[in-house]
Amino acid sequence: MTSTNFSIRVSKIKRLIKWAALLSVIYAASLTYLIIDLTTPAEVAIVEAPVDPDLIENGIHMRTGLLEAEGMMSVVTNCTSCHSAKIITQNRMSAERWNETIKWMQETQGLWDLGGNQEIIVNYLVKNYPPTSKGRRMILENIEWYEMEL
Repeated sequence: MTSTNFSIRVSKIKRLIKWAALLSVIYAASLTYLIIDLTTPAEVAIVEAPVDPDLIENGIHMRTGLLEAEGMMSVVTNCTSCHSAKIITQNRMSAERWNETIKWMQETQGLWDLGGNQEIIVNYLVKNYPPTSKGRRMILENIEWYEMEL
């Protein structure tokens, strides 16, 4: 047997030993998990869902977090069936921008024709989640800047 063949065989044996060691570690970890999981009593938190999915408390629709007002149920029915109400409340827009967004959703996202509900939905959104003049943060004022020394 030549030294090259011997080196190749040694290399293959080392690789085989590494794989065996890895599989042994995985097996031991799995076994440990099962033993601990089966012998430790599980603590389960029971969360009761609201009896009424349209429950409103203190002017807030509990399932979505939307403000109770005329048109809210149209928003719940037509908008939250595809996405979270959070995306609605975070995107404060004018009526024009909401109509453009609805048109975009209809053209690209498969939103159905809202018919007369579109005006109800847009009016609700503009009235209860109007655009704000603030950006992401307040404008910095009275800042004492300093020179960085490099």
